[in-house]
Amino acid sequence: MTISVEKSKNPKQKPASEHLVFGSTFSDHMFVCDYAPDKGWHNSRIIPYQNLPISPALMTFHYGQSIFEGLKAYKTTDKKVNLFRPLENIRRLNTSCQRLCIPTIDEALGVEAIRKLVDIDRDWVPEEPDTSLYIRPFVFATDPYLGVRPSDTYSFVIITGPVGAYYKEGINPVKIYVEANYVRAVVGGLGEAKASANYAASLKAQEEAKKKGFTQVLWLDGVEKKYIEEVGTMNVFFIIGDEVITPKLTGSILPGITRKSSIELLKSWGYNMNERRITIDEVYQAHEKGLLKEIFGTGTAAVISPVGELNWNGRSITVNDNKIGAVSQRLYDTMTGIQYGNLADTFNWIETI
Repeated sequence: MTISVEKSKNPKQKPASEHLVFGSTFSDHMFVCDYAPDKGWHNSRIIPYQNLPISPALMTFHYGQSIFEGLKAYKTTDKKVNLFRPLENIRRLNTSCQRLCIPTIDEALGVEAIRKLVDIDRDWVPEEPDTSLYIRPFVFATDPYLGVRPSDTYSFVIITGPVGAYYKEGINPVKIYVEANYVRAVVGGLGEAKASANYAASLKAQEEAKKKGFTQVLWLDGVEKKYIEEVGTMNVFFIIGDEVITPKLTGSILPGITRKSSIELLKSWGYNMNERRITIDEVYQAHEKGLLKEIFGTGTAAVISPVGELNWNGRSITVNDNKIGAVSQRLYDTMTGIQYGNLADTFNWIETI
């Protein structure tokens, strides 16, 4: 499918890197593609960044048929631009599409749309350390109709914007609140899809945690409320003794691409890496026995985020003296080293534009 291009006649002023706030500044262009039952996905185009013409009866507003992805582009020291595993994002987008009854997108079209959009706005990719161009593909229902059914028409849109660190703490350890009252997802629901509804369901707990001084929420399973699932915007890993553990994908946990990459790195380094169910009680018992060495989150936005404090039912524990652990640091240095082109990409994760 050909992607047409309409260049912006009024380029925006780019913000200084030291003033970048995650998710608040957007580049000059956007990608849009439409879906209709008789045409399939069609009219692929890159146009100046602009508001979308939408009806107040848009089914997305009323029934939540909306999904999204998140990935980044990185500027290397020799001014090239790297993408990190973009095909994985398109594949996960299609998994989300299938769960929400949205027509899937051709993988080649999805990756090419990202590549072409980033190439057109490559001057928006910041060069300073720990900065990048955030890329947000999303798909939403566009039928103007009030009635519970899948929409017949959709839009696939990609927007981008320069970003700095996701957390104000950066790579320093964060404080995590273990949520014991609210539920994010259950097996058979939307938890394994990157659906907008999942994040709406997490907002109440997140706001309450912030008021208590915590950076994020750690979710437990929605049935027994004892098995660890994921952090609000990240997957989570634990190092207990000589074992590295991350909750296995049971259908209510998002299959993170940084999670997958971390597992592959850890196994290649010879770590005892296991995907299995783990309870919050096991974590606290490991701490009491002196076996809990590290906790860290993984995700596109923060890459690796070490956890320095965990609070569950009023019981706080400090992890690794509230310092980043050796494994967390190694993962962060290796992942970002590959992303920014400072380390060899032995896994073939990088696509250079």
